[in-house]
Amino acid sequence: MHALKTISKEEIERRLFFDNPWWKNNGRVDKHYQDLPKRSYFPSFYKLVQQDINRAIVLMGPRRVGKTVMALQAIDALLTEGISPYNILYISLETPLYTGMALEEMVNMFQDIHQHSRKETLFIVFDEIQYLPKWEIHLKSLVDSYPAYQFIATGSAAAALKLKSKESGAGRFTDFLLPPLTFSEYLAFIEKEDTLIATDGERFSAVDIEALNTEFVNYLNYGGYPEAVLSITAQEDSARYIKSDIIDKVLLRDLPSVYGIADVQELNALFTTIAYNTSNEISLESLSQSSGVSKSTIKKYLTYLEAAFLIKIIHRVDIHAKKFKRATRFKVYLTNPSMRAALFGTIKDDDEAMGSLVETAIFSQWLHIDGGLHYARWNNGEVDIVNTLNNWCVEIKWSDLVVKDARKLKGFIGYIKQNKISNNTVTTKTISQERIIDDTLIEFLPSALYAYTLGKNILKRL
Repeated sequence: MHALKTISKEEIERRLFFDNPWWKNNGRVDKHYQDLPKRSYFPSFYKLVQQDINRAIVLMGPRRVGKTVMALQAIDALLTEGISPYNILYISLETPLYTGMALEEMVNMFQDIHQHSRKETLFIVFDEIQYLPKWEIHLKSLVDSYPAYQFIATGSAAAALKLKSKESGAGRFTDFLLPPLTFSEYLAFIEKEDTLIATDGERFSAVDIEALNTEFVNYLNYGGYPEAVLSITAQEDSARYIKSDIIDKVLLRDLPSVYGIADVQELNALFTTIAYNTSNEISLESLSQSSGVSKSTIKKYLTYLEAAFLIKIIHRVDIHAKKFKRATRFKVYLTNPSMRAALFGTIKDDDEAMGSLVETAIFSQWLHIDGGLHYARWNNGEVDIVNTLNNWCVEIKWSDLVVKDARKLKGFIGYIKQNKISNNTVTTKTISQERIIDDTLIEFLPSALYAYTLGKNILKRL
């Protein structure tokens, strides 16, 4: 019998040269990546890459939001700033050739190829790190062993990542979350931001609200993912692209492999139910009945889906902005409205589902902000989104009727008075104005403009 062949060192080295074209290619990343637009999160991420601190950066987020592209654009920025091409290593751990190799082994090969010492400033990127078992232990060990090296890891099964970077990387990892595209990024990507939005430096306004709404509906249908935004092919079949490339890979591959889930159909049924009911209040009881999954399993799956960045769970407060001791009901939002469109078909601006998707889109602009977000509901009133830390609230509508009919705002105004809130907004379809209703100043803003403003302002805080 012949012994099985093993992958030779030469083959691995050849692959390393292939994955790191800047070692030969005039010291630049492939032009394709240079030409792609940068995410608005790039400057704050790149600032971390440049910091001389003994910590690994863990860039995480859902599939297809541009993590690999952002890592390669950071490499290109380092190269253009004069870092030697031989001091930068990029490895995609999805590549079968590297299967079974330890991270340290890869670092040692890199050192051998370019004769690096431990003291040099090197930049090492491990892409899709979740494919390596116990990656967090290996990465922490590298950070400790090579304090002069800057390690950057990316990963999509944010589930495993968030969990493990917290547990094992205490003091050694800096998490950086890359969410789906914000509406402001979407407009920048399609090069319509300057034609549709005006600003006086303080506030934003819509140049043409109808045209802005048209793009907002496109954003709801496919706008969360750079590739779908930049590729006509992906747009024309956005349902298949988002479902097969994003949802199915997480549900059928990432989560089962990380958590050992045996019944993938059960997980799928639960996610489909949640996606259809995005932004609605639900309970474990109702979820169990409609998906046919037991309550204890649902609890577990909800944790996984939230960690994998497919959903976000929001808890309820009462009219006094107080949390409930026993929270039996909660809201679940998809982290991007395009996922619902991918599963149940694209929507038009007069579809029944618009209200839920507009609320989901507006909520998703806040994904980088931790804490304080809730919804309020009590016997005879409710408010869509409230922030108990910064004391503001917003009611989301895809209609202009609310401006004329003050009765629709009775609960909203009740909550404002009860909690002495000065910063409040009611979204509309096309109307921008301020009005005093029942001694309360209310700002009305079109939903699309409000979503744009949120995404823009949140980035300023990073």
